[in-house]
Amino acid sequence: MAERYISLEAIARSYPNPAGGGSTTVFQDLWLTLPRGTFTCIIGHSGCGKTTVLNILAGLDRPSAGEVVVDGTAIDGPSLDRAVIFQSHALLPWKTVIGNVAYAVRSKWPRWSNAEVLAHARKFIALVGLSGAEDKKPAHLSGGMKQRVGIARALSLEPKILLMDEPFSALDALTRGTLQDEVRKICQETGQTVLMITHDVDEAIYLADRVVLMTNGPGAVIAEIVENTLPMQRDRHDIHRHPAYYPVRNHIIDFLVTRSKNFDVERTALEAAGMPWNARQPRLVRPGIPEPTLAPSVPTLAQRTATQ
Repeated sequence: MAERYISLEAIARSYPNPAGGGSTTVFQDLWLTLPRGTFTCIIGHSGCGKTTVLNILAGLDRPSAGEVVVDGTAIDGPSLDRAVIFQSHALLPWKTVIGNVAYAVRSKWPRWSNAEVLAHARKFIALVGLSGAEDKKPAHLSGGMKQRVGIARALSLEPKILLMDEPFSALDALTRGTLQDEVRKICQETGQTVLMITHDVDEAIYLADRVVLMTNGPGAVIAEIVENTLPMQRDRHDIHRHPAYYPVRNHIIDFLVTRSKNFDVERTALEAAGMPWNARQPRLVRPGIPEPTLAPSVPTLAQRTATQ
C-alpha cells in the first residue's frame, strides 16, 4: 500500500449556477495519494478542475465535499508547509531577489537572526543558479530569472509539498527546458514531494514519476494513473529514443484525444466485463510493460500417477 503522506479523499468542488437554480460540479469523488518524495503531474483538458485541485491542496480554496490530509492532518487553510509556484512569478516588485526569498524565510522562521535568514536565502538562490543577482529587483530580471526566484522562494520554505501550476508555460522553449532540467535535478537531490499541473505531455513524461489523467469537466474524475516506466535518470536530448517513451506518450495522448471525453462509456463497459472502475483506487497503468500472465500449471506427481 502506498504511503498516505499527502492524500485527497473524496474531494469535490461545486459552484452555484450564476442564473440560479442548482449548481455545477466541476469534479467529484477524487481520491489520490502522493507518497513522500514523488513527482506527480496532473493532466486534463481545460475545465476539468486541475488548478482548483491544486488550490484546495494549497489551502486557497475549500472542497465542497471530502478532505485533504497532509502528513496525517486534515488541512484547514494555507500553510507554509505547502509552497506554491504560480504561472507568473508573483514577486514583490519593490524587493530585491534576496529580499523576496528572505521575506518567505522570515515568515517560516520568525525567531531567526537576520544573518541566519540571509544565509538560508542565499543557499536557495545559489541552488537555482542566481548567485550574483541577489541585489537585483524583478524589473531588472528576465522572465526565466524571475521564475527562478519564485522557485528559490518556494524551496527555501523546505515545504512538505511543492505545488506548481504550469510554472514554465509563459517561458520560451530554451528557458523552459533549462528550468525543467534544474527543477528535476533539485527535486531528486532534495527528495522534494511535488504536485504539478501541466498541459504539456512531454514535460510530464520528462519530469514526473506518475501522471494523473483527469476526464473532461464538468463532473470530472481521475480516470487512471500512469506510472512513468522511463528510468529515473533521464536526458532530454535522447529520452525519445528510450523504448518506453512512445508507449507512455501514446497512452497519454490517446486518453486526451479520445478517452477523456468518452470515459462514461468506457466505465460502463468495464462494469459489464466484471471489472468495475473504482474512484477510490484509480487504475494504475504501466504503458509498455505487458501485464503479467500466469504460467500453465504443472501437474503434481500424484495427479500424473492418477491419470496413468
